[in-house]
Amino acid sequence: MEKLRVGVIGVGWFGTVHCRVIAGHPELELAALCDASEERLAEMAREHGVGRICTDYRELAEDPEIDALAVVTPWDHHAAPVLAGLAAGKHVLVEKPMASTLEDCRRMCDAARDGGPILMVGHICRFNPRYVSAKREIDAGRIGKVVAINARRNVPAQWVTGQLETIGPVLHTCSHDTDMMLWLTGARVERVYAQTVNTLGLPHDDIAHVMYRFDSGASAIYEGAWNMPDKTPFDLDERMSVIGTEGFIHIQDTFPNIGICTRDGFHSPDTTYWPELHGITGGTLRDEWSYFAHCVREGTRPEVITPEDGMEAVRTVLAAYESSTSGAVVTLD
Repeated sequence: MEKLRVGVIGVGWFGTVHCRVIAGHPELELAALCDASEERLAEMAREHGVGRICTDYRELAEDPEIDALAVVTPWDHHAAPVLAGLAAGKHVLVEKPMASTLEDCRRMCDAARDGGPILMVGHICRFNPRYVSAKREIDAGRIGKVVAINARRNVPAQWVTGQLETIGPVLHTCSHDTDMMLWLTGARVERVYAQTVNTLGLPHDDIAHVMYRFDSGASAIYEGAWNMPDKTPFDLDERMSVIGTEGFIHIQDTFPNIGICTRDGFHSPDTTYWPELHGITGGTLRDEWSYFAHCVREGTRPEVITPEDGMEAVRTVLAAYESSTSGAVVTLD
């Protein structure tokens, strides 16, 4: 079987991680790179031996030698390359959040309908084995009806100082847990209240608390603190508790599932999302790409995460952001 030839649009920090996963995957070929920064392009091209580079995403969309695109630009720059790629017949994996407006999400969903190219939104947690196990147990009825969810996703400030210039936790990391809450409950959010705090003095607030009420009657709370001290011994404090009428599920991922103490202190490296395993970047991101490649190869629409699921997560976090800025409870249509 020929490899799926992938062009990556956006080779910033996370685009770099995608490149390393693609380059080490037996079903994929890292065939081209696109970024506004010529310096970044040159650096990544040298690292992976990629000869096809450009600064205009339209060149990759129109390139007949490219089968699929990975769009890893900031979320408010997703729509144009995704739509251009789909229009040119390219399969597309776009990072979450899907887009910065519902209108852009709808345009992307419409473009991926009617048997055209495959569009998948990179909600990576849907491929995390711990959340997948939780979904299986909930769907089997083993904890009864879900009535409450509590989630946290806290990171050291040094990780996100640059991001706080353009986006905060409500519109960023909250989209992970919001999507998980929607997926695990199978329900939609009816009302949301959110509040934020700014402790770092940057353009966007760095602490967020969001409360959801679902149409199933369930209630949920999300905590996102992007101001943890630089010496925090973990990259990500990720936890979720799901309470049902007949039981509960507790998920604890990277705080810490491995702890390493050296002369320099204690730290807890990632072993879930994109760990390096024997020289290959593996983990959940690799599993996400494997699923995408399978869908393309078999000509089947992604069921684990649909474009409409991605749009629903955006709809919900935009309502949370509206509440955080207005101070009012927001009712969703």
